[in-house]
Amino acid sequence: MPDFFDARRPHNGLTYDEYRTQWRDQKEQSKEGLDPDERKTLHFLNYNWERQAHVHDQYTPSDALRAAVASVDEPQLWMVLTEPWCGDSAFLLPVIAEAAALSENVTLRILLRDDNLDIMDQYLTDGSRSIPKLVAFSEDGDERFTWGPRPEEARQLFATLREEHDDKMKAIEELIAHYEDGGWEDADAELANAIRTSVPAPPKQ
Repeated sequence: MPDFFDARRPHNGLTYDEYRTQWRDQKEQSKEGLDPDERKTLHFLNYNWERQAHVHDQYTPSDALRAAVASVDEPQLWMVLTEPWCGDSAFLLPVIAEAAALSENVTLRILLRDDNLDIMDQYLTDGSRSIPKLVAFSEDGDERFTWGPRPEEARQLFATLREEHDDKMKAIEELIAHYEDGGWEDADAELANAIRTSVPAPPKQ
């Protein structure tokens, strides 16, 4: 069991509703008195709010994901490290949240990455603090599976874009366009597979 789990830090994380309420309050703050970096963050908060709302409006969990979540026959805590300014998270966290809501055995809790860097540093992606990062735990703190920070096709696309563009923001813009064209839907199948492979097969009769 990780020390942070034993200290119940994931358990004390934000519910999805609390996370969205905090996000909404942040994005509605006045621009008056903000420095340029704060204004930029506020810009992302507002755009990402629209993106996550679009996913929730368009998304219905697949039969495969429903079946995978239904196979979770013991309580699990799904910890997601993320931030509302993250473009990937705006598209992908709604999929995770809707999957978690399918089962009473799954409890979703959100930890803000920048407030929990010691935990984030235990789940780096190629040395990077990339988000969103989902880690599923049993009641005893055993890791059942991890997923994130982005679907494989998006990961490969971004790697290619970073080679093509010196400007990282240009690469991010094209990645966001991929998500806006429906690339976020890949998260459904990958999440279903991650859950399915983590659930022990029933004993043979």
